[in-house]
Amino acid sequence: MSNYIFKRKINLLIIIFLFIPLIALSHIPNQSYIYLRIYETEGIEGRFEINTREINKIFGTDFKNGVKFSDVKPYIEEIKSYLLKHTSFSSDLGSHKIILEDGKSDIFPYTLGDFVQVYFHLENTNILPKNLTVNYSAAFEKDDTHRGYLITEYSWRDGVINEEANITLDFSPSKTQDTMDLSKSSIWNGFFAMIKQGVWHIWIGLDHILFLLALILPSVVRRRKDKAFGWEPVQTFKSAFLNIVKVITFFTIAHTITLTLASLEIVKLPSQLVESIIAFSIGLAAFHNIKPIFKLKDWTIAFIFGLFHGFGFASVLGDLGLTNEFLTFSLLGFNIGVELGQLAIIAAIFPVLFLIRKLRLYPKILITLSVLLIIISLYWFIERVFDVDFPADEYIIRKLYLFAVWLGLR
Repeated sequence: MSNYIFKRKINLLIIIFLFIPLIALSHIPNQSYIYLRIYETEGIEGRFEINTREINKIFGTDFKNGVKFSDVKPYIEEIKSYLLKHTSFSSDLGSHKIILEDGKSDIFPYTLGDFVQVYFHLENTNILPKNLTVNYSAAFEKDDTHRGYLITEYSWRDGVINEEANITLDFSPSKTQDTMDLSKSSIWNGFFAMIKQGVWHIWIGLDHILFLLALILPSVVRRRKDKAFGWEPVQTFKSAFLNIVKVITFFTIAHTITLTLASLEIVKLPSQLVESIIAFSIGLAAFHNIKPIFKLKDWTIAFIFGLFHGFGFASVLGDLGLTNEFLTFSLLGFNIGVELGQLAIIAAIFPVLFLIRKLRLYPKILITLSVLLIIISLYWFIERVFDVDFPADEYIIRKLYLFAVWLGLR
């Protein structure tokens, strides 16, 4: 009997595993979406997304998968009018007229039917209301199984930074009106969200991680003064650990400076130049492990290269869609997150290196890994300088991303 129950549980787990991809889909054909981006001083903007299969039901069209915007364009004004007719926003401040953005309609390609995107902003939201009441009834008259969802894609005070699965309201034929509460948001939500973003982006920033690895590798050994290429293990864990923490902290201080300057648009460098220098910095730091080329102390080297890494992080903040609202808190939270992420990497790698530092093999490990870092550095440097796209790094990053998702880090 127990074997029978065990087998049933295994079968149930297999079924759940097979259906997870279907459950997790954020774009289902008989669902339509309103994505909102809520800004403290610039108001509320957003977009509609409705599947072409639903458009076929509403307008009697015959769009197939793989439709291009040029195919939809003759119907776009009719689609816009339909969405306006079936959607409204209001609050304690009154009615908020939907202003469609001219020339900002598009197609979001999807395997289960393409989604037409229509962008808009709401009038009279420069001062955010306490509550926002939404009426939505698109496609319900043609399909009683259709569901609509309002997704808060960006709201700094709510700690929502570029998310596409944060369902705030839901609509159905029997429930076409719902209200979202905007009064419970807090600066601390946004601050902690930026800390999480900082941690996450250092963990997925493979070039930053490899630069850190180049700095950490020699942290458990010291160069012997009586030999040109000799090494000797450090004696105490505490002193060596505090030293590498100091080095990484100066790295953080440096990229905080340039990240702030770039975010305030005081200093701007071309992204291609910045990314190329970041790639090159990995190779230089690794080569320094093999043969000293800098007379500077390790923390100084980390500080100098950290200045360029900061410009790299600035592009990340730009991709997150941040504006000048709460910029001080955003920068502070993000940099704290980066530092915490870096310390987590040190905490994971340093103890292992400390345990094996006395092995005769360790100098060879240090040199071998440094050579590997130089090769990766040159690979990325060539890619970025000449603007070519080799497939190897994309494959590795994709696997690392899936591994992070599996661990629950994303």
